[in-house]
Amino acid sequence: MPVFETDFKGLKLLHRGKVRDIYEVEGNLLIVATDRLSAFDVVLPTPIPDKGKVLTQMSFFWFDFLRDIAPNHLVTEDVSDYPAACKPYEPHLKGRSMLVKKAAPLPVECIVRGYLSGSGWKDYKKNGSVCGIELPDGLLESQELPSAIFTPSTKAAVGVHDENISFDGMIDLVGRQLAEKVRDMALGLYSKASAYARGCGVIIADTKFEFGLSSGELILIDEVLTPDSSRFWPADSYRPGGAQSSFDKQFVRDYLESISWGKRPPGPELPPDIVEKTRERYLEALRRLTGRGLA
Repeated sequence: MPVFETDFKGLKLLHRGKVRDIYEVEGNLLIVATDRLSAFDVVLPTPIPDKGKVLTQMSFFWFDFLRDIAPNHLVTEDVSDYPAACKPYEPHLKGRSMLVKKAAPLPVECIVRGYLSGSGWKDYKKNGSVCGIELPDGLLESQELPSAIFTPSTKAAVGVHDENISFDGMIDLVGRQLAEKVRDMALGLYSKASAYARGCGVIIADTKFEFGLSSGELILIDEVLTPDSSRFWPADSYRPGGAQSSFDKQFVRDYLESISWGKRPPGPELPPDIVEKTRERYLEALRRLTGRGLA
């Protein structure tokens, strides 16, 4: 059964986000990835079965793979090691939750783009640049950029659109020293991950990282390089000059673009075939990138 929302009696619910329910447990945070799906910053009423498990297990993989570049907030994903208060909910937590250190999230989404797609493509067509970064003339939709670029955005509340900002705008929010450290770390994470993924037959067109401060240390938090936070394209069918097939929720965005919906709450119900095809894409991304299916 898909999990749209959790309600664990005896655990303190701190926040219910677009996808994750976050509880406070003995000084740490318990993050539970539900099967909710958001598109255009609106939570849709139809869950995608197993989606939360895919996001969680893919994040575990990347946290480990990228730990030499960025420390992260993970304490444990083994539910048998969770505090006793979580014991009654082990069956619901297994495979879709993690116990993490508390951190103060930075007030920006840290986006790295290696290819020209999505809002970046729209920005380029209009201005010849992406988030104030000038790019060469004549680039095609989905074309690989000469080098990856860092394009931060604001963090919006549920139901409100994030807004792209310039790097100077990020400096105004967090200060130059921290902004430069975050930018360099994000670009390093993308470089290592994208090279690995290409060897798995997957192009990471762009991705979003989130960072926080824990005891003064900059750490990677939330989810990492999942189909929710990234554009994953199959390398064998990649052709610049238009939209690409994908292993991520772009499939849902394309469906929503095809119907008469104003991209404001409430979101529309998804048809069963869109739900199943989306689930298949998430599972395929997990299989290709980690070499295994759901635990």
